[in-house]
Amino acid sequence: PRLIEDEMRESFLDYSMSVIVQRALPDVRDGLKPVHRRILYSMYELGLSPTRPYKKSATVVGDVLGKYHPHGDMAVYEALVRMVQDFSLRYPLVDGQGNFGSIDGDNAAAYRYTEAKLTRLAMEMLADIDRGTVDFSPNFDDRLQEPVVLPAKLPNLLINGSSGIAVGMATNIPPHNLREVAAAVRHLVAHPDCTVDDLFRYLPGPDFPTGGFVLGIEGIHQAYRTGRGRIVMRARVQKETKRGGKEQLVVTELPYGVSKSKVIEQIAELVRLRKTEDISDLRDESDRDGMRIVIELKRGAKPQPILNTLYKQTYLQATFGAIMLALDHGRPREMTLKEMLERYRDHRLEVIRRRTRFELEKAKEEAHIIEGLLIALDHIDAVISIIRKSKDRADASAKLRKRFELSEAQADAILNMRLAKLTSLETQELRDQLEALRARIAELEKILESPKRQLEVLITELDEVVAQFGDARRTTILKGDAELAMEDLVAQEDVVITMSHQGYIKRVPMDLYRRRLTRGKALAGMDRYEDDFLEHVFVANTHETLVFFTTEGQALALPVLEVPEAGRASRGKAFYQLLNLDKATEIAALVSVTEFSPERSLLFLTAGGTVKRTSLDQFANIRGGGIAAIKLQPRDRLLDVQLSDGTNDLVLVTRNGRAIRFPETEVPVMGRVTQGVAGIKMKDGDRVVGMVVVRREASLCTVTTQGYAKRTPVTDYPVQRRGGIGTLTLEVTEKSGKLVAAKELLEGDELMIITAGGGASRVAAADIPEQGRTTQGKRVITPIEGDRVVEVARVAKEREDGAAGGGEEGEDDQLELIAAAGEE
Repeated sequence: PRLIEDEMRESFLDYSMSVIVQRALPDVRDGLKPVHRRILYSMYELGLSPTRPYKKSATVVGDVLGKYHPHGDMAVYEALVRMVQDFSLRYPLVDGQGNFGSIDGDNAAAYRYTEAKLTRLAMEMLADIDRGTVDFSPNFDDRLQEPVVLPAKLPNLLINGSSGIAVGMATNIPPHNLREVAAAVRHLVAHPDCTVDDLFRYLPGPDFPTGGFVLGIEGIHQAYRTGRGRIVMRARVQKETKRGGKEQLVVTELPYGVSKSKVIEQIAELVRLRKTEDISDLRDESDRDGMRIVIELKRGAKPQPILNTLYKQTYLQATFGAIMLALDHGRPREMTLKEMLERYRDHRLEVIRRRTRFELEKAKEEAHIIEGLLIALDHIDAVISIIRKSKDRADASAKLRKRFELSEAQADAILNMRLAKLTSLETQELRDQLEALRARIAELEKILESPKRQLEVLITELDEVVAQFGDARRTTILKGDAELAMEDLVAQEDVVITMSHQGYIKRVPMDLYRRRLTRGKALAGMDRYEDDFLEHVFVANTHETLVFFTTEGQALALPVLEVPEAGRASRGKAFYQLLNLDKATEIAALVSVTEFSPERSLLFLTAGGTVKRTSLDQFANIRGGGIAAIKLQPRDRLLDVQLSDGTNDLVLVTRNGRAIRFPETEVPVMGRVTQGVAGIKMKDGDRVVGMVVVRREASLCTVTTQGYAKRTPVTDYPVQRRGGIGTLTLEVTEKSGKLVAAKELLEGDELMIITAGGGASRVAAADIPEQGRTTQGKRVITPIEGDRVVEVARVAKEREDGAAGGGEEGEDDQLELIAAAGEE
């Protein structure tokens, strides 16, 4: 007999410790709970590597239950399912085939229907597990051995996070970006005495797999400093304008852990209860390309108040309560960011030391055997004689050990040696192997003796993993209050910016420009405006800034959002009204800029053949009235401006068919109010019509006023010194007309050819012939009588590497201005 309170106290403590240590909390070293660790190790034993075929999830579940995890099958399968879901884990550890659930809240199919195998990233978690790197302990029935922790090349606890409810405590660690965590580890290794505040510069905050926004940094900093913090998450919502002026809100990313179907239900319930009356329609347009919840608003409704209501009343805004708690040497502890990174560092150093000792022992054993074989080969006649005179194997082994002072392992290796080893080639191979092993042994001993070398190995291996698996941040961290900028409510999309000769500007959605064959009637554009025609065409993103350069050398800025949207047949709004300019102002070039980086430059070209290079950051703060961009000679005018990184060649093309190619480095970087240097010499009556910045191996496409075009490999143009007369690039005749444009062209691109009458035609690069420099080209568009080509622009193909989709290279790959207008 005993008191029931004593029995309850002890039993509950035993149960609590079992839940805390064996079920609910992750280990700080590998970031895994026991069930996840057992699943990964069991799949590793089953040979389910990324290069092998999938196996039924039932096989994995059964193997885990039978060998390592004495709990329910659904507990194991649910843990397996979560490791597959790319909306649950930032970096999934299991590659699944079949229905593993969705962000809508759908459950996964039963484990008899789904299949799974390890991801390449999971293999990095298990790397070197067979080299004595971690301790093993008996399984539940002492029949097998299982790892206490995984070697974990990756800081898995931080990059994938963890959540769990134990007894009297809970953990909730957010996921982070691998590149940023690795940068913080590198800083910690280089500066062991750094503070948590120092690490903020490298690890600014969580990076959720579902993207979205994090509002404010105070909660993040509190979590990193104390182990607990409140992180406010918000969906990514964009504003779109429909035809007729109606607007709609489009949700493309949700807060982490929020079900899409639940959000839709909440919004529908708000409409049903009339808590918001400005929503006219709600639909889910999500597909395999991504999430898209469309909230259509009534005409005249203001988006911002509606959005604020949705943030307050639905899971479009949610809170992540960070609790940085994990098992440290078997004890649950709330840790700061630095402590978690230190535990990962210490674990990896221990793994590296144990692996090095293991490899050192193996190398020494192998070298020891080879040394014995070489002794035998050097005394082969005596060895053979001893063996022949011995009565059995044991006797031969004993005599060999005594005669040559060998170990038992060496003697056994000699007795097992093949006759082929007696050849001189085999003997030399053994000597080479021994030399390599001794070098390897020396290297391993140096690593064991030097903590600095061990840290270098840690960083090198981490960098290799980051190079293979690192990716860009998905979650945007907004500093300050919870208000979003207006551009965050506008969909990021490409639009065609057009400007007429008389200065009317508009933006038109890309889908209004249909693809055309080589010949045919041009698009209806501005034919009803007899005194006006399209003069400039540019493709920009709605989140970018247009920088306009006048023919007089002034620079002006206008956000794409402020350009009025209009139909194809409309001229839009007068440009001088948008920026309070004189009606006589002419625009020479338009450049779309995402970020005014000092590492990038603007290349200027004048009609007189002058070139200049100026750092892009000098145009970051353009005043309302504009700023000076270049100083022009009398009677000269600015013709073109393009972005560059300073490493390319330039090709200048003149109206009479001359071209010159020279390195961009020959153009010195100058300030804004400077003249530039000579790019090409021209005869009287000639002038420059275009500039091409050669960024890759491609073709240079030339187009004439009468619609003749050709492609010539850029390699056909010899690199010369700046300021010469250049070479012939196209045979100009009365039939072809003068040159009007030149552009670098890649396979899959298209040209948009604009005539003075407003006709717009799209021509595929494949339909433009590739010819030499001295040819005339082929007619790709036939202007009507009295009309002529005045503008040519390039439509870049959407490539797999994202080159045409924005970013540093994307700015150059957008459809951009190619040449000045035709004769006036």
